[in-house]
Amino acid sequence: MSASADRAGFEEYVAARRRALLRTAYLLTGDHADAEDLVQTALIKVVPHWRKIADDPEPYVRRVLARESVSRWRRRRWREVATEAMPEGASSSGLAEHVVERDAVRQGLLALAPRQRAVVVLRYFDDLTERETADVLGIAVGTVKSQARDALAVLRRRLPSLDALEEVG
Repeated sequence: MSASADRAGFEEYVAARRRALLRTAYLLTGDHADAEDLVQTALIKVVPHWRKIADDPEPYVRRVLARESVSRWRRRRWREVATEAMPEGASSSGLAEHVVERDAVRQGLLALAPRQRAVVVLRYFDDLTERETADVLGIAVGTVKSQARDALAVLRRRLPSLDALEEVG
């Protein structure tokens, strides 16, 4: 495969998967700017390996994204600020309720440890199997199960109004 074909394949992949990667990164970071930075950093790390992974890049890219997210959190954990209460002033209209619920989920995810957050995002938002999640994170399936169980317990306590969590666990 030529360098131009490698580049074209990489650019096609990024164009096709950018939104999904940004969504995953946002769920991992809780911030749009951090999500964009995370995707960019992950893709930069993927480029040197593109020839080896070009046939099925998704698992490798997810692995880099998840691991880089945990590493970034460790380096920058001072930036996260947990809050117990939602900001005042949200109206009770349907759109406002949706925004408040979405923000509550985001805050709930941010309350999780980085590995727990990665497990929840990959399993329940990206719809990977336990085995796929374990492969992406480089951990055992049993660890995925225990991290998911513990994370869902935290989310159920923080977000008792979200019925979907009852179905997931």
